[in-house]
Amino acid sequence: MAKRGGGFPGGMMPGNMNNLMKQAQKMQKQMEEATKELEEKTYEATAGGGVVKVVVSGKKEIVAIELEEEVVDKDDIEMLQDLIMAATNEALRAQEEDSNKEMSKITGNMGGMGGFPF
Repeated sequence: MAKRGGGFPGGMMPGNMNNLMKQAQKMQKQMEEATKELEEKTYEATAGGGVVKVVVSGKKEIVAIELEEEVVDKDDIEMLQDLIMAATNEALRAQEEDSNKEMSKITGNMGGMGGFPF
């Protein structure tokens, strides 16, 4: 039996490769736009029944911390630290969840094996 010469590995045709490249470029542009939009958002969380509020940006940077006067107790600094940490972590989780949700809208239809048709 003679070996077939030439062609593309895996039986991929040139037209399919062009379509795949166009899809990848489109997805990359969508991801860049979504990333820019996400970076402009802010996420806030509270702790201690609202006595501590932390706001983070889509870039995962703290942009504000607000403390109610009653939570500031020089004899219990550890509680204040814990509340700030809890609110910060919750705001960062919200940012991450939103980011994952937005990116999965773009990549979610890819399925297994990265969504490639081969």
